[in-house]
Amino acid sequence: MVDYGTLNGPIYSIYMKTAVTGVTISPVNMSERAELGLRAGDTVRVHQKIQDKGKTRIQIFEGMVLARKHGNEPGATFTVRKVASGVGVEKIFALYSPLIDKLEIIKRAKVRRSKLYFIREKVAREVKRQMRRMTMMGMSTDSDMEATARAVAEAKALEDAEVLAKAEAEAKRAEEEALAKAEVEKVEAEKAELAKEAEVTPAPAEESVAEATPSQVTETEEKRG
Repeated sequence: MVDYGTLNGPIYSIYMKTAVTGVTISPVNMSERAELGLRAGDTVRVHQKIQDKGKTRIQIFEGMVLARKHGNEPGATFTVRKVASGVGVEKIFALYSPLIDKLEIIKRAKVRRSKLYFIREKVAREVKRQMRRMTMMGMSTDSDMEATARAVAEAKALEDAEVLAKAEAEAKRAEEEALAKAEVEKVEAEKAELAKEAEVTPAPAEESVAEATPSQVTETEEKRG
């Protein structure tokens, strides 16, 4: 039995290479992907397999490689960053993943770092700088549909205003007529009360003396004589 603690340096690497001989680590062509020489600063296009409702489709993710880790080992990974709709998106891919259908190198840039994580802060600073230079504007062009809709809305608003003004005028006129009618009824009621009071007034005393009988008049004269 081999004691792994006693193995070091070249001997350990030689043993590991012979130990894994004939073992399939990934179904993809590992040597082909290792020969690409993927490194930080490269602009790559990753064709990734996506399982969607029982079907497989290809999704392309294109961006810059920020970091490459673990060399060409079975667990090698690389980080790709892109900007979508002004938002930075990063994905970490396994170099020998069977979910990667195709890997293309579009551009290769010369960089002096093995990890380009500083791009995140650099982009953020650039965005802030551009935001400070921006000026809010309210200018725009209208489409035919928007112009038509605006004209219809304005015509409807004008029509509603006319209808409202007409309704207010009618309500005011009806109120004035009701007040006038109430005044007329009040005057007529006062006249009726005056006429009723005139009918119940008592007759004068002279009329009662004139209506006395002749016998009563004779008796009065005798008493005086």
